[in-house]
Amino acid sequence: MYNEFEAWLDAAFEVEMPEDIAAFNFNLYEDGDNLWSIELIGASRFDPEDPDWACEEVFTNREDPLCWSAETDWENILETMTQYVEKYLVEGKYAALLKESEAVGIGFVDGDITIVYVSAEA
Repeated sequence: MYNEFEAWLDAAFEVEMPEDIAAFNFNLYEDGDNLWSIELIGASRFDPEDPDWACEEVFTNREDPLCWSAETDWENILETMTQYVEKYLVEGKYAALLKESEAVGIGFVDGDITIVYVSAEA
């Protein structure tokens, strides 16, 4: 599944990104009946003390989420997708673009955000 995630994320970065992205977040969704999806958003600000920083969207690929089926629970999905994001940050084609931001997070839209990367300048 990582290869599908990587291809999806590569495609997301092949569009022109707004210059005012401060941080990225991967929003996870539980779509019911063992269906899951993920989208990428770019936020205009990052504040580790404010859990709503990811609501300040200036970019999203909401129209093209990655969707898949898996018989598991949300904790496993969060753990697996966090590992995928971390792997992409090391070896992904556009890892440098993610790392140019102040931070990268991941979480379910109705839950907490796990910060997986913070720049030295943040």
